[in-house]
Amino acid sequence: MSGSGWVFGRAKPAQTFSFPFNCESPIPMIKALLFDFDGLMIDTEWSIYQSWQELYQSYGAHLETANWVKVVGTIDDELDYFEDIRAQTGLTLDWKSIGRQRRQRELELISDSPVLPGVLSYLEDARRLGLRLGMASTSNWEWVSGHLRQRGLLDYFECIRTREYVTRLKPDPEPYLSVLAAMNLEASQAFALEDSPPGITSAKRAGLFCVAVPNRLTRMLSVDHADLVLDSLADLPLEALLNRLNGHSSL
Repeated sequence: MSGSGWVFGRAKPAQTFSFPFNCESPIPMIKALLFDFDGLMIDTEWSIYQSWQELYQSYGAHLETANWVKVVGTIDDELDYFEDIRAQTGLTLDWKSIGRQRRQRELELISDSPVLPGVLSYLEDARRLGLRLGMASTSNWEWVSGHLRQRGLLDYFECIRTREYVTRLKPDPEPYLSVLAAMNLEASQAFALEDSPPGITSAKRAGLFCVAVPNRLTRMLSVDHADLVLDSLADLPLEALLNRLNGHSSL
């Protein structure tokens, strides 16, 4: 989880290629890919949701999935969920201790989660093609760098901006603007990969072309404001996407 309620709706069909560029016009060459982390590279969001769902069920309470997905991609307060459990059950428990146990279960689930399909191919192809890689995440540095390092992915990235580096989080554009500034790039020279409505809004407000790859939770939300929606990064190789973004006709 990383707040406002987002309107539920149907996502664009997978592989809806609606690029807003006139291929006959001069187009700056794409020089960089800017990734989100949670839910895009690893489905941490599902693991966090599952750990809370298990906790609710252990006390005979019910976690509303529809309410949960509204805050995906934002910073959320776990105390609200403990209060919800207390309100449903009337139990007053050692929430601090229970919170530690839940977080441990969360980490266990994430450790067992693979890198999502197509992510590693995008990273390797970007390196092979000489493209630069950046990241804008609402999570903290320890969280992002730890999970990337655990999977041998940290060194792919030239610039990672987490919540400590900005004053405003997604859906504000500051996270992506911060990455662009650090990498000395114009928005037209990069594109963003996102999974949630707040992240897509952040990227679009920063002037970036945005590819959405919704996960098991964010498929319940509308991602229609993305420029392109894919079921998986494995559905569209990076070079095919770059050809279209750089003004070529083949896909």
